[in-house]
Amino acid sequence: MAQAGFVLGGGDGCIAEARRLAAVFLEQARGDHELPVSAHVMDLTQLVVSELVTNARKYAPGPVVMELCVASDAVHIGVLDSDPTIPEARPADAGRIGQHGLEIVKAVALDLRIRHEAAGKRITAHIGL
Repeated sequence: MAQAGFVLGGGDGCIAEARRLAAVFLEQARGDHELPVSAHVMDLTQLVVSELVTNARKYAPGPVVMELCVASDAVHIGVLDSDPTIPEARPADAGRIGQHGLEIVKAVALDLRIRHEAAGKRITAHIGL
């Protein structure tokens, strides 16, 4: 198992930084721990990280915490932010512009959990290896 946590400042470059940190982490997990992280899993993880961090940056003031863990069966992605509002995936609507992030995450993740924290919420997605 490999795990890491990152505090993202919430500025303009934090989404790209989150994707970069996720890619570096997964490369290290693959190399150092010999975990089976495929290119497909790498792409899905970066997509989920991008969507979750984008939502946190858009709706919550302050820093965002991203936690990553690779276990024997999945990549676990956790994003914590200061907004206590629990988001809901909207019904599919091909004509809607934007607000598809949670739909996308639900479509590619094995599991998606959202829970209140002492100061905000945590969204956790699991990507199967």
